Amino acid sequence: MTAQPTLATERLLLRPFQPSDAKDVQRLAGDERIAMMTLSVPHPYPDGAAEEWIASHPKSFSTGESVTFAMTPRTEGRLIGCISLMGISKTHRRGEAGYWVGVDHWNQGFCTEALKAIIEFGFNHLSLSKITARHMSKNPQSGRVMIKAGMKQEGVLREDYFRQGCFEDSVVYGILAKDHVRS
Repeated sequence: MTAQPTLATERLLLRPFQPSDAKDVQRLAGDERIAMMTLSVPHPYPDGAAEEWIASHPKSFSTGESVTFAMTPRTEGRLIGCISLMGISKTHRRGEAGYWVGVDHWNQGFCTEALKAIIEFGFNHLSLSKITARHMSKNPQSGRVMIKAGMKQEGVLREDYFRQGCFEDSVVYGILAKDHVRS
């Protein structure tokens, strides 16, 4: 089994999660403002859930289903967020990016920087042809991240999710390897 790589950007290291990250995952992702804008992050974030989630990453990577990175500043190892490529299909050569960043790190360009790195990784190392991402329509800031990373809006899926007692529309973005300008 090949070990999951660490990716470096100008300001970030995207590295495999470690068991020691669990408390920070629970604290950062457990913020209600994060959970409100994501499909799968629970609120309140239950004890033990982060440990279980982190423990699932090596198998998901080794089977080629997904790759999940801890987002940390290059100057220090503290966790500030997460970015993943999920639902990877070798047959169709596509995957879907997803991310979150702790509230204290919003509006600093970290998600855009990490998403650009994941797109490069998906095209150059996983041989994907297409990478998609989506956000809830109530979270247009995430759409701006996708645009800055070179993605184009492909559509709106009405009442795509039922989350926290409400239907939510999702806005879908995509980027093709043949259209991608390497950074």
